[in-house]
Amino acid sequence: MILRFLGHSAFSLLSGSGHRVLIDPYLDGNPQAPVRADQLTADFIILSHAHGDHLGDTIGIAKRCGALVICVAELAGYLAAKGLKTHAMQIGGAHDFPFGRVKFTSAWHGSQTPDGHYAGLAAGILIWMDGVCVYHAGDTGLFYGMKLIGEMNRIDLFIVPIGDNYTMGSDDALKAVELVNPRVVIPMHYNTWPVIAADPEAFAAQVRSMGKECLVLQPGEEIRA
Repeated sequence: MILRFLGHSAFSLLSGSGHRVLIDPYLDGNPQAPVRADQLTADFIILSHAHGDHLGDTIGIAKRCGALVICVAELAGYLAAKGLKTHAMQIGGAHDFPFGRVKFTSAWHGSQTPDGHYAGLAAGILIWMDGVCVYHAGDTGLFYGMKLIGEMNRIDLFIVPIGDNYTMGSDDALKAVELVNPRVVIPMHYNTWPVIAADPEAFAAQVRSMGKECLVLQPGEEIRA
């Protein structure tokens, strides 16, 4: 599996079988994005919630590529009404797809589409692909249920927000790392705008002092997992 950071909370995954998955593809309005939306293709798009910096360019990409959008039921209904192919899920539910397995977890956050429609609950995302488990926490505050997520699943890559204000800040994210007990930590959702300014290298140093690996990815950088 190849994971690529696209800035903010957006990532792409490429499976060994060639399936292309986007997570929260906020690109054209994203000052960190290394590519434009029209430069990416996707077979599947997974959304944590409906805010504009996560829903992003989903509609345009999905219509152009025919991608299946995987998200909570209320947001799936909204997108289906716009002509997209969707797979509706809900918190706690899991489903197998050609690229692997997806399960939605709780996330303490809101969810509303940019045009003001209710979009159900915000979610975290567990993805199993090529023997690797990725936990994209979405936009969330710290919650003790993260410990249960870590106990029930061997988390290889924990992608966690550190920007504060709208999500966890670095201090709470460190506690989340302790609760989840992942193999590798990747910070996200920081420095896109001044209000979520954070120092990822300082966060990474603290994670490493806990005996954990932490990767600070630059937008456009990819890793093999």
